[in-house]
Amino acid sequence: MYLGRVTGCVWSTAKDANLSAHKLLIVQPLNTALEPNGRQIVCTDAVGVGIGETIYYCRGKESSFPFLPVEVPTDTTIVAVVDSVRVE
Repeated sequence: MYLGRVTGCVWSTAKDANLSAHKLLIVQPLNTALEPNGRQIVCTDAVGVGIGETIYYCRGKESSFPFLPVEVPTDTTIVAVVDSVRVE
């Protein structure tokens, strides 16, 4: 799983039918110091987050698990809101 910050949303009029009820959000990946780390990505939203929030997202096959039994065609999904990060 990875840290990120929601920076925007995607509006799509034509998409897979299994994505019709899901928000697509633009996420900036972050490192453990909460600094930008790499290019922005598009994630489906499984928890109902807003722009500016720090989130936790997953990639790969596991990113479709929050939506089971529906098979949502996604590679990245937001699975949690991050309240704080503490690195020792």
